[in-house]
Amino acid sequence: QAQLMESGGGLVQPGGSLRLSCAPSGTISDPYVMGWYRRKPGKQRELVATLMNGGTANYLDAVKGRFTISREYAKNTVYLQMNNLQPEDTAVYYCHADGVKAYWGQGIQVTVSA
Repeated sequence: QAQLMESGGGLVQPGGSLRLSCAPSGTISDPYVMGWYRRKPGKQRELVATLMNGGTANYLDAVKGRFTISREYAKNTVYLQMNNLQPEDTAVYYCHADGVKAYWGQGIQVTVSA
């Protein structure tokens, strides 16, 4: 069964940038929306950003102006450019795709620390 695979996480200093990527490991049904969620330590998972097929993007207020979501529709791939990262952005980030079927990635750690 195809899965979503995240990459690009890691450790970065406050004010730094990371770019997360997410691609399917096999063939998936074309999603109408792809996006990113995150789970901070001890917290519930929250929506970070989504991008629908028509181009409508939705962002968590806390990341507006710092994060940008983009997609390669032909490859069912989604990216998250994260700039000016802050310690409160530390979390496990999950990729998500939804259409006829829903898919989740296994998550990737992003740590923002001096």
